[in-house]
Order: sequence, then structure tokens, then C-alpha cells
Amino acid sequence: MWTGKKINSRSGYEAAAKHFAPADLDVNLSGRSFMVTGANSGIGKATAQEIAKRGGTVHMICRNKGRAETAKDEIVAQSKNENVHVHIVDMSSARQVWEFAQNFSQNHKLHVLINNAGCMVNQRELTEEGLEKNFATNTLGTYILTTALIPAMKKVEDPRVITVSSGGMLIQKLNVDDLQSEKGTFDGTMTYAQNKRQQVILTERWASQHKEIHFSSMHPGWADTPALQSSMPSFHAKMQSKLRTEAMGADTVVWLAVSAAAIKQPSGLFFQGPSSSPDINHKEDLLAKLIKTDCLKSNS
Repeated sequence: MWTGKKINSRSGYEAAAKHFAPADLDVNLSGRSFMVTGANSGIGKATAQEIAKRGGTVHMICRNKGRAETAKDEIVAQSKNENVHVHIVDMSSARQVWEFAQNFSQNHKLHVLINNAGCMVNQRELTEEGLEKNFATNTLGTYILTTALIPAMKKVEDPRVITVSSGGMLIQKLNVDDLQSEKGTFDGTMTYAQNKRQQVILTERWASQHKEIHFSSMHPGWADTPALQSSMPSFHAKMQSKLRTEAMGADTVVWLAVSAAAIKQPSGLFFQGPSSSPDINHKEDLLAKLIKTDCLKSNS
């Protein structure tokens, strides 16, 4: 726990920030298109704000239209950038995600995809498609959106995919035999951590299969976001004074998305704290399991 506080807290960020290179983020993103899922609050909104400030075109993927439009208006007002667009998509719906990605690819260019949307549902719930909600949102939604957009991204210069994972994945070994969390007592926190482990593995697999695109996953540290407050209220209350701001949590996401320095790193790495380190303690092939998912078959 002490090590976690040292690396993931506000003080950990402030210590690491002393070694940042500000010039890495001094970029003009005019002409480049970015998609941010879960962009109406928290780290997603902070990321969208930073990209818009630098002139990038931002596509906000959100579930709630009212909150999305409010967030868009705030981003436009602060950035003075009108190239901010809202798309209403429920990332837990495989069919919605697939259809959106297909339509988007036909009408827009995309340089950078930021998989930020996620959830931690503490009681086992099923989506309308019969999938456990955490898995459907965090893993399957991310998988479908990314794989559906890869062909379009291969047509642009310097394409990147960044997936916001979590340091929580370090406490989980991949379990491909229970993707729907049907066995044993359901634990939302552990299910979430398992999903985040799956995202890291997917990132490595994508990186090995699609050399034209730079992939990375990352842990944003402990940031004071609405999602953290609602899903882990006790932890939030205990650690509130030590939590990073949303902008601090988004800092590495933005660096990975916009800086020239980021793509000098090998594709497929997991970034945690002030340094990057690939997590290689997994050999299982999650992609094979996902491809066999009935839901994916019905949407391919």
C-alpha cells in the first residue's frame, strides 16, 4: 500500500513531474483527429480538453446525451476550438459499438483512439445482450471499437491507440475460463481488475499484429474522478486529500496521444507511474476467446 501511495498519489505525480519535458506537449494538433470514449467527465473529459486546446479535432464518445453536450460546451468554451463532436454510444452494447465504428470509418478520418470509458459495477448485472456488464463495457466494448477502427487508422499518418487500464490489473492473472464472472462469489472490484488485465494483454496482442499503429496502455494513478467516488466510495473518502486531479490523471494519456517522444517507445507497453514497464507475465491468448464470443460473431 505504501508503494502504491508513493507512485499513484498526488505526491507521486508531483515528484515525477520534476522530470517531465514540457516541450513534449508543445504541439499543434490541427488536422489530427482524436476519439475519446467516456469523454464527458473525469480523465476522459480532461484528455479531450487538452487535445482541443492544442487544435485537435475531438470526437467524444458518451452514453448520456445531456451530460455529453454540457461537457462539449465547456470544452469548446475553454479551448476556443469548435471542432468538438459528440457521438452517443453505449460501450456496453456490442451491436451499438460495432455499428457506430463502421459508420464512423466511412465518414471520418481517425489518427488517435483513446479507450477511456469503463465501469465498475459492484453487483453482477447483465446487459440486454446477456453479457456481464463490466466485461461488456471494459473489455468487449474496447475490443470491438478498436478492431473495427484499425483498418481506417492504417490509412492515416502516425496512428495511435491508447487504452486507459489500471494498476489494479497487477493483482490479477488472466482467467479466460470465466469471462462472464459466473463462477464463485461475484466481486466487482476483482472483476474490474481482471478486465484491466485483459486490456493490457489485448494491447500487446494488437501491437504484435498491427505494426503500422502504435499501441499503449497505461495506469493514470489515483485520480479524483466521479467514477472513483461512485464505485469505490470508502477508498475515495479515505484517500481524497492524496488523490491526483483529473488533469494529472490524464497527463500520461495526453503525452501518449500527442507527443513525438511517445512513439519512440516500443509499441505495446504498459505505462505506470513516472516510468514505463511492459508487463509480460501472461502468455494466454485472450483474442482467441473474444473471437469465439457469440456476440462478436453476430456483429462481424
